[in-house]
Formats: sequence, C-alpha cells, structure tokens
Amino acid sequence: MAELVFFSGTMDSGKSTLALQVDHNHRARGRRGLLFTRDDRAGADTISSRLGLRRPAHEVTSSTDFEAEVARAAAAGPIDYLVCDEAQFYGPEQVEQLARVVDEAGVDVYAFGITSDFRTRLFPGSARLVELADRVQVLQVEALCWCGARATHNARTVDGTMVVEGEQVVVGDVSADAGVVGYEVLCRRHHMRRETAAVAARSD
Repeated sequence: MAELVFFSGTMDSGKSTLALQVDHNHRARGRRGLLFTRDDRAGADTISSRLGLRRPAHEVTSSTDFEAEVARAAAAGPIDYLVCDEAQFYGPEQVEQLARVVDEAGVDVYAFGITSDFRTRLFPGSARLVELADRVQVLQVEALCWCGARATHNARTVDGTMVVEGEQVVVGDVSADAGVVGYEVLCRRHHMRRETAAVAARSD
C-alpha cells in the first residue's frame, strides 16, 4: 500500500539530506520518482542540503497541481514515488492533492518540512500534512540550541535581532552570511526569552 509520510524537524535537522537519501535509495532499486521543492535556499528547481548535496527538482508554485504533474510524467512510464521538500510552503489544497496521488494512483509520497514558523504557529501546509499523513516521523537528528539543549523552535532574526512579527514566509538560512534576514534554532526556553546566541554572547 502506498503511503503519505511527513518527515518533520526544525531547521538544521537534516530534512533535505534525508529527502535526497530517500530518493537515492528508491532510484537504486529501480523505482521512478519525481522530486519537488519550493523556495530552497539554493534557488529554484533544486533540493539542496547544507552538507553540499543537491539534485534538480520541480519548483512548486501556488498553481502547481500534483495530480496533473504525476499524470503528465506517467505518460513516459509509471511513477512510483514523490519526494516533496520544503512541504511547509505548500498550500493545504496541494497537500490534499498529494493524499489523492497516494490513494488513487498508488504513488508513495515522502514530504519533508518544518512544522511551525518563527512565531511558533503551524504552517498551513504542515498542519494539513499532520492531519492527513499515514505517518508523521520526527527526524532523529537533533538540532541544538546555542545552550546545548535540543532545539525545538525556529527563530527569525533581522540584522541579528530576533523578531516575532512579519510575513510567515521569508527565505533565509541559518548560516552567518544569510544577510539581513537569518534564522536560528533555539530551545523553547530561549525562544520564549528571545535569547539568541548573539544576545547570550553580549550578556556574558
């Protein structure tokens, strides 16, 4: 039986690395799949990992219809699976399309994404995945807060200062050269205190 599986974790927990590993494992067994992503840090049409891995992928937009994409690709041969990275950015109706791809076409769907945003609010796409997925798996690679505790929350920084208001989707990264908008993973305690690594360093 085909499944819709949602792999969830904070930023920096290896979601894209696992997405590429899943694709590699299935291709190595002769299965044919499609890769999708939206707003990857490396740019359009790419799934990239902070470890340096990357693969071409179909860029998801607000008008992407996954059922149509699978039907179109199936004209050249059966599609066995989809790997869907940055799934938190998909619309709820697109997640419903993915569920129908599983149920009606018998295609496995492996979705990877962040559950909640920098305000600790659920992304609509992630919320729908939690509601519809056959399985939700929390990634076993734990990102760490600057204090060494398990990181459970994503923080957005603007010019180095943590913010809790603004547009839900602003593309950035956890690297130091992310520019004006950056992200940092924190434990709940330090997220609620708005105490980033930079704030902690200044208070030492």
